[in-house]
Amino acid sequence: MIEAGPEAVAIVMFGMLLLGMATGFPIAWVIGGVAIISGVLFWGPEVFAAFYQQAYGVLVAYVLLAVPLFLFMGTMVQQARIGEKLFNFAYLLSGGIRGGLAVLVVLVGVVLSVCLGIISGSIAMLAIVALPTLIEHGYDKELASGTVMASGCLGIFIPPSVLLVVYGPVANISVGKLFTGAFMPGFLLAAVYITYILIRCFINPRLGPPMRAEERVAVSLSTKIRMFTTSAMPVLALIMAVLVAIYTGIATPTEAAALGALVSMLIALSYRQLNYKVLRDALRQTFGVTGMIMFTVFAALMFQTVFLGLGCGDMFKDAILAAPFGKWGSFAAMMIIIFILGFFLVDLAIVLIMVPLITPIGAALGFDPIWMAMMVCLNIQTGYLTPPFAQAIFFFRGSVNPALGITSGHVMRGIIPFVCLIVITMALCIAFPQIITWLPSTMLR
Repeated sequence: MIEAGPEAVAIVMFGMLLLGMATGFPIAWVIGGVAIISGVLFWGPEVFAAFYQQAYGVLVAYVLLAVPLFLFMGTMVQQARIGEKLFNFAYLLSGGIRGGLAVLVVLVGVVLSVCLGIISGSIAMLAIVALPTLIEHGYDKELASGTVMASGCLGIFIPPSVLLVVYGPVANISVGKLFTGAFMPGFLLAAVYITYILIRCFINPRLGPPMRAEERVAVSLSTKIRMFTTSAMPVLALIMAVLVAIYTGIATPTEAAALGALVSMLIALSYRQLNYKVLRDALRQTFGVTGMIMFTVFAALMFQTVFLGLGCGDMFKDAILAAPFGKWGSFAAMMIIIFILGFFLVDLAIVLIMVPLITPIGAALGFDPIWMAMMVCLNIQTGYLTPPFAQAIFFFRGSVNPALGITSGHVMRGIIPFVCLIVITMALCIAFPQIITWLPSTMLR
């Protein structure tokens, strides 16, 4: 065992982390490997007992049961192709507004966020179904690409978000309150996206031309009612089953996740999509993604155990609290660090590594814990859009039809405005913290 101060330990651990990521190995393996090597070097063999305690704590955490249940719910919704049906219905209502189809993509992205809870399915659906429609109607490829990726990423923030399910126990905050705290800023972010699209298309109609009169389909009222019943009503049922149950205190997030999983199966059954193959594929996908998430959680907790156990957490806290310009200088320092980590780490790793460090700092500075959590999650959302580890870009590029002619240049230039819009939304939540704190204060439980 090597005797070293917390400064040296922190430098070694993050240095190895950067080197490991440069090798291209899966991030969970890198984080876990760094934790084991650092633990043995600076802590000794006793570190494995600490690893065991952390792993056992995760396995028996009741709230984390919501993770596979929400994933299964989202998978069943995908199998029912409800997103495609919803987009086709909303397409009829988009009318002749400049940028109307792009606004529609944002709105469908919000709905998919509520139904899926993960971004891969949202981005894939929008890239496959919505993007060709945008390009066909003459939309700018950069605006179309950015809109699809940013709208798909709303799923990591708007409940039921798997990220928030993991965040709750790490920060010792009610997951239900995190869900309600995410509603207003999530919808605000979508509104900021819509406002940006409308303004840009109003200034330059060539970016998002309105649908021509001959393209607008005349649909009878009875047809609209039928399409609403078959596309929008199932979504409303799912929202009522999950989110209203949590908000009113009828059910815990885990119980609501189980109810959502049941309702999603009933929706798939109503569309005649529920059979052995669909159920098998849904379970296989759920177990695969859950395994990946849990492995990342274990690895990050191992890293966290070594980092905090060797005194690096106190060093980090002292450094942040010593930042100039008082508590807002310390807050800015934390946000900058999380923003930079978003270039390299997945969201779960950032939460599990950073939240135990910044939560006590936020409390010491007098920040509301739910407000602090939402600011962190908004910040993390930029990591999905900023290379080199931009998962949204990977999901998008893997789903786009090459015939559409979307290049890497279109993708990169398309995401820049939306990253700036996330920062603007963060600024609004700083100026008006009630955007985040009001709704959780009205919860019944």
